[in-house]
Amino acid sequence: MINFFGINKNVQILLTSDHTLMSNYHGKEFLGFGTSVPPNVIPDSIFRFIFFPKIPTKRGMPVEAPYGLRKIEAKLLDEDFDALTTSPNHLKDYIRKADVLCLHTMDPFGWGPSSSTFTKVLKTGKPFVARYFEELLDRKEVVRAKERGLKIIVGGPGAWQFRYDTEFLERHGIDSVMIGEGDLAVIDLARRALDGKELPQFYDVKGEDIPTVEEIPEIKNPSINGLIEVGRGCVRHCKFCEVAKRPLRWYPLEKIEKEMKVNARRDNAKNIILHAEDIPLYGSKNTIPAREKVLDLMKLAKRYNDDVSWSHASIAAVAADPKLIEECSEIIVDEKQSWWGAEVGIETGSPRLMKETMAGKAHPFDIEEWPEIVKTGMGIADDNNLVPACTLIAGLPGEEEDDVIKTIELVEDLKDYKSLIVPLFFVPLGQLTKEDWFEAEEVTELQRELLIICLKHGLRWSRAFVEDYYGAGMRGKLLSLPMKYFIRAIKRRAKKEGFI
Repeated sequence: MINFFGINKNVQILLTSDHTLMSNYHGKEFLGFGTSVPPNVIPDSIFRFIFFPKIPTKRGMPVEAPYGLRKIEAKLLDEDFDALTTSPNHLKDYIRKADVLCLHTMDPFGWGPSSSTFTKVLKTGKPFVARYFEELLDRKEVVRAKERGLKIIVGGPGAWQFRYDTEFLERHGIDSVMIGEGDLAVIDLARRALDGKELPQFYDVKGEDIPTVEEIPEIKNPSINGLIEVGRGCVRHCKFCEVAKRPLRWYPLEKIEKEMKVNARRDNAKNIILHAEDIPLYGSKNTIPAREKVLDLMKLAKRYNDDVSWSHASIAAVAADPKLIEECSEIIVDEKQSWWGAEVGIETGSPRLMKETMAGKAHPFDIEEWPEIVKTGMGIADDNNLVPACTLIAGLPGEEEDDVIKTIELVEDLKDYKSLIVPLFFVPLGQLTKEDWFEAEEVTELQRELLIICLKHGLRWSRAFVEDYYGAGMRGKLLSLPMKYFIRAIKRRAKKEGFI
């Protein structure tokens, strides 16, 4: 753990991210999606306060930082590098003598599914996540450090975007982009940079650079909102997903507990987000939940935290074992927590499209049953206080009118289930990189109807979400006021445009 009162400001390697990622979102991780929105119906300053306030710091060190950045920090420290993570607002205090700057990015150009959808629909400029990333590179202290020889290495989930704009790298002095799991690769790049050797413009992590469970470090300092991985990779192999390319690895409970103990040191914070592509499949090598392993994980998480959530869950895994979800609810939901959330990919209501692009998403069920699988899973979630934030993909390659109709019918069947349903425009990733991006100009009347139905669904449940999300205490009531203002502004805009 960093000693905040004995910090050496002459560190060799600095790590940071832009302001949209260096935030704890008022302790509500889902609010982080607000960073993918461009300027909109409310003033920027109010929007920033609602969705991504500045992270608290001690002598310029963030008390929490993005989990991916903490992993890289941990590996560098394990290998005895002189490394330190700082807030972007305090970068100037530490960069003068640094030799290397490692930047973590989620969506540097705003081309991810969420950002590109909001940008194309609202047409009001770059999303916040892209604006703040470029502003970070343009800071005077960064430009001056580059002039004296600082090396900049960028990595993170959004690193793939730089392949489409290499001029950006040259314009902003980025020396190398690490694409893929960087736990091992960062050591090679850091040594090259410190030794004055030439860095590859792109460092693609493949084969021997992909870490085993034993080679993945445990974080040394707290991560934002207590998020920790419990595994990497996925067995479903959806064609549109980058994670499908990675081997499946589940962490043993001992490794997970070490990181829980680190996050337990956060001031007044007792929440955890368990992160994997499919939490109900923790410990399983196929698509059948390993019930006892999942329950042991839930018990461990609840031992250290009052509030437990999941990053992702497949609706098929939820439907496959109703008893598991019921028993998870019995562990998680108590006098300190009334519900828990997870991101769930519905993607489409069309079994035909599912079969072509993501047949594994329905396992262990038959793909032809997809709409019924979704409805069954959503009903089980609703019965057990699991609130899904669902995604759809508009404009999947080969999508036809009948596919959109089936998706509309499915969304209408889900109207009584407490949830968010967010349609996102197709972005060519995974095995579909050669397909065309879906553009707002291509939206058909049926697709527009789908967008409106999803908007109505979200607005219908918005008041209940706000009350539950922020809690009943005085702090929760105060924080919920600007969010309620934002929701009212969205409703006014939607009425003005004739959507509702």
